[in-house]
Amino acid sequence: MATDPRRPITARLAVAAAAALAVTVLTPFLGGSGMDYGKLWRGESPDWEIFLNLRVPRTLLAFLAGAALSLAGALYQAVLREALATPSSLGVTSAAALGAVAAIALGSGEEAGFPLVWIAALAGAGLVIALVAALGRIQRFSSFTLLLTGIALSGISTALILLLHSLAGITRSFQIAHWLMGGIDAVSYPVLAALAAAVALGAVWSFRQARLLNVLMLGEAWAAGRGIDHRRLNWQSFAVGAWLVGTVTAITGPIGFVGLIVPHLLRRLCGPDYRLLLPLSLLAGGAFLVLCDTLSRTVLAPVEIPVGVTTALLGGPFFVWLLWSR
Repeated sequence: MATDPRRPITARLAVAAAAALAVTVLTPFLGGSGMDYGKLWRGESPDWEIFLNLRVPRTLLAFLAGAALSLAGALYQAVLREALATPSSLGVTSAAALGAVAAIALGSGEEAGFPLVWIAALAGAGLVIALVAALGRIQRFSSFTLLLTGIALSGISTALILLLHSLAGITRSFQIAHWLMGGIDAVSYPVLAALAAAVALGAVWSFRQARLLNVLMLGEAWAAGRGIDHRRLNWQSFAVGAWLVGTVTAITGPIGFVGLIVPHLLRRLCGPDYRLLLPLSLLAGGAFLVLCDTLSRTVLAPVEIPVGVTTALLGGPFFVWLLWSR
């Protein structure tokens, strides 16, 4: 009897989805402050309100943010065929942060809330990724050169962020400093719905391109010989990655290394098939950031560590190890 070649992929995705669901469901019950689970079960105050309005939205935000950042990292590594390609190394995260900080520093973000900060973050991310993608059209620019260009653009964005920070008033300066550390805080359910819709759009497009990315992994000449418009695919992948990173950064601030650690480890464990790697990156990235946020809010309770600090402490040594292993 013939076997379905998609069955191993489906089975792995089912296991990963179950594991991610278990992490997402269980972690809201963990926290630095005690909770009366009897009152929670009966829906009594204040435990029920804390659980429903603080812990659940925070966990959902962490999952969506981690899923988006990990998926963006997997896309960038695919189109550049470079394991060091991440939203941070390409300058996308810093540029999105620059746009959001500009909106906050000018006072626009405070009055208009999430939509205007989101638009500013998308504009910053889109501008940088458009420049990097345009340079990629020049054949003499290798993937490594594009990474160096992204690092340079990231440095410029960081310098401009510091300038805006120094020029902002005391109140906004404190707000910017707190936001730049990258944090997962409870947000309203409408904001979560908007983020979920943005991540879903990026995920659907990415999954539909998985087979083309598998061919592109063999080289642009090989892809062109199979009738694939690799330039269009590259542009679209860069744009979708910028969409995901800009949307997340507008809400959480810059969170680094998720797009490096998760896709790279999954590629080593499960292979380079993007039909499997992309959805696994989404699920594992979400679960990874949920666990990092849980660690951040419990290890020094009642003091909370910004999750961006936690991911940097984990990702920095991983990045050094990755360089040495290469």
